[in-house]
Amino acid sequence: MLLTASPGWAAPADGPVEAGIVVDRVDGLAADFVNGVDVSSLLSLEESGVTFRDTDGQQADLFEVLADADVNWVRVRVWNDPYDSAGRGYGGGTTDVARAVEIGERATAAGMRVLVDFHYSDFWADPAKQQVPKAWAALTPGERAAAVGEYTADSLRAFEDAGVDVGMVQVGNETNNGVAGVQGWDAMAPVFAAGSAAVREVLPDALVALHFTNPETAGRYAGYARELDARGVDYDVFASSYYPFWHGTAQNLTSVLSEVATTYDKQVMVAETSWAYTLEDGDGHGNTIDLASEATAYPVSVQGQATAVRDVMAAVAAVGDAGLGVFYWEPAWLPVGPPSELEANRALWEAHGSGWATSFAGQYDPHDAGQWYGGSSWDNQALFAHDGTPLESLQVFRYARTGAVAPREVVSVEDVQVAVEDGDDVVLPATVAVTYNDGSVEQQPVTWSDAADWIRGPGTYTLRGTTAGGLPVTATVVVAAANLVRNPGFEDDDLSMWTIDWGNAAVREASDAPEGARAVNLWSGSPYTPRIEQTVTGVPAGTYRLSASAHGALEGGTGGLELTATTAAGRQSAPLPLEGWQQVRTAVLPDVVVGADGVVTVAVGGSLPANAWAWVDAFVLTPAVAVADVDTTALEAALARAAAVDRAAWTPAQLDALDDAVEVAEVVRAGSRATQEDVDAATARLVAALDALVVPTPDPTPTPDPTPTPDPTPTAGPTAPAPAPRLTLDRTDVRPGDTLTARATGLPAGTVEIGVASTYQALAQVAVADGAVTTRVTLPTTLTAGVHHVQVRDLAGAVLAQAEIRVTVPAGGRLSDTGAAAGPLVGIAAGLLAAGAAGVLLARRRAAHVQG
Repeated sequence: MLLTASPGWAAPADGPVEAGIVVDRVDGLAADFVNGVDVSSLLSLEESGVTFRDTDGQQADLFEVLADADVNWVRVRVWNDPYDSAGRGYGGGTTDVARAVEIGERATAAGMRVLVDFHYSDFWADPAKQQVPKAWAALTPGERAAAVGEYTADSLRAFEDAGVDVGMVQVGNETNNGVAGVQGWDAMAPVFAAGSAAVREVLPDALVALHFTNPETAGRYAGYARELDARGVDYDVFASSYYPFWHGTAQNLTSVLSEVATTYDKQVMVAETSWAYTLEDGDGHGNTIDLASEATAYPVSVQGQATAVRDVMAAVAAVGDAGLGVFYWEPAWLPVGPPSELEANRALWEAHGSGWATSFAGQYDPHDAGQWYGGSSWDNQALFAHDGTPLESLQVFRYARTGAVAPREVVSVEDVQVAVEDGDDVVLPATVAVTYNDGSVEQQPVTWSDAADWIRGPGTYTLRGTTAGGLPVTATVVVAAANLVRNPGFEDDDLSMWTIDWGNAAVREASDAPEGARAVNLWSGSPYTPRIEQTVTGVPAGTYRLSASAHGALEGGTGGLELTATTAAGRQSAPLPLEGWQQVRTAVLPDVVVGADGVVTVAVGGSLPANAWAWVDAFVLTPAVAVADVDTTALEAALARAAAVDRAAWTPAQLDALDDAVEVAEVVRAGSRATQEDVDAATARLVAALDALVVPTPDPTPTPDPTPTPDPTPTAGPTAPAPAPRLTLDRTDVRPGDTLTARATGLPAGTVEIGVASTYQALAQVAVADGAVTTRVTLPTTLTAGVHHVQVRDLAGAVLAQAEIRVTVPAGGRLSDTGAAAGPLVGIAAGLLAAGAAGVLLARRRAAHVQG
């Protein structure tokens, strides 16, 4: 039986605190456990006009808001010289030493300690790149180590002179593959040692931290710690990034950190973590996480965000006394303006560096920042709403000590993903998982629409359903042509169909695989010419599309990989660039002609320089899809007409037929083999549904009867009680940003406020007339999926009446662009890309730089 808390529900007097979200208490938190945040972008945001608010909605200093939420540490990154030759900043906060010191001063004034994060680069340093600072480019590795020592000491003296309470110094950022432009442990260890020695000299009481990432890779951290120990590197803290999108389970995090702590007597912590509370973009620049398929470990909601942070805190605390704490990465990197003001936003990003990169950074980093500069890719992972109001998830640092309880509510409904080959039946699940804020999950039966009957050929389709509890649910169905390459992603142990011509190449299981769990890993310490090849036979004569994916790096050398197809008609090729860690690229040959012999050899090969590496994966050979030649003009016009319908004027029941017809029309439009008959039928159905939305004609006003003479007023009896306040809405199934008509009756005289909860947000204030109000309110675009309540409150905040709404967030219909492992749909969907000129290169790239 499903039990939901009543309005009078309260927490036990001796139990956890009452709140708007549920947070399980974390046992064993030390009194000085690090509740940290990295707010390095702050100065640029403030220069761009961004402001922050406290929990009462009043404008406030960010550090005061953080301190009130029990945040006790602030991390700030430091870049050597984040400016171009004309002195224009690179962005991302443009945090040189002076700006980092200013942030440190403000944190110290608010009672927080400071972690100084040296990147030893002029811009972002992470596993994909550890670019040497401009001033050090001509130095040998030994000279760079000396420069690191001098620069670290000078910088820390600036912090010390300003009175900043520096408690920890990070010597390098996500240094898996290098630091200060050097690679290999024998070159990296002297850099670490020099930075550490500078910390010991200037701030002898500060902890020295080294920072790595990818804890999900078996043996990685144990190996790193062993290499450091073998070279006698002096440090106190082994720090890890941990993003649940990419980095495995919290239980594994505890395990790998515990191994380092126990074996090498080190303290450990998480230097970066985050989670998304919405998939909505706030500024017109795409977000790193923008698809439901990229964020499956927790619900994408304020509740899910809080649970994710709580679990990371618990994972570090479970290490024991060696577990120092957790830093949330950029919880305040908010939009400088809405997407509708994109041009104005761009001007602010360029002027103040409040986006992840400016165009000026291209002078230093032409391949990444020079191509992909722009705004915040992190605004949907902030702990603040777009207007600067703190989300309740910010309170997780405080709630984790006591626990927090709230009325039981739905926080997410499973996003269904179905992948089939062309010709197979589309089978949708009979139940979907419904997740509640207390962490419980319930399987609810679901009734699907009949739109699946209209699927025609390869394509990506979105289908709607409703659970037994009345919750909306969507399914993304990817229909792909059959892939003729055997074991195309190297997932099966049988590799006999493949010829891998390079002795060092190995099929490995790792999160670095572009798709799925395994890929071919290439690397050599000397120049090499790898080749991965399969000959496919029995292929019907015709035209086919071939693709393959990879990511990797040339590590400063020249050369590259290419995708090839060889048939009786000849050989075709397309470059497969290696542009960095997790920068997955897909090469495509759209017109591979297979003759009557039915033989085609597919391969990836090339010439690579010493130390170049790659992960090669996801070969796809499918028949070229010929899109049906149909006239959709009338269908598009009907869809445009449907999009213009004022949904606030109709009840949900009246809109059901329209929504069903729109769904069918969109499925037909997505079909690669839809016939003209399909298009015409879908158009007719949609037009009929639109025509059925006829505003009823009101009854004629009757002629009033003569006013009767009133009887004498009787002696009054007991006064009847006033009716209880009541709120009604014109509809209850909504999406973020929808506009509702709200009518409340039985209200006291004065002014009332209309708002929406779970985490309450005021929407309008309305004067009461004759005990009632009627008004239009627009739901926040940041509203998360699940059950919420529109409320009427008096100006003291007391709830007078409320009505439940069910919010659904539309599912996306495209592949991941984060570069993280995208799951089994990537390979299938790769076969759906439209054919183009031979040698087309398709980039699937993260919306922004790998964080640090």
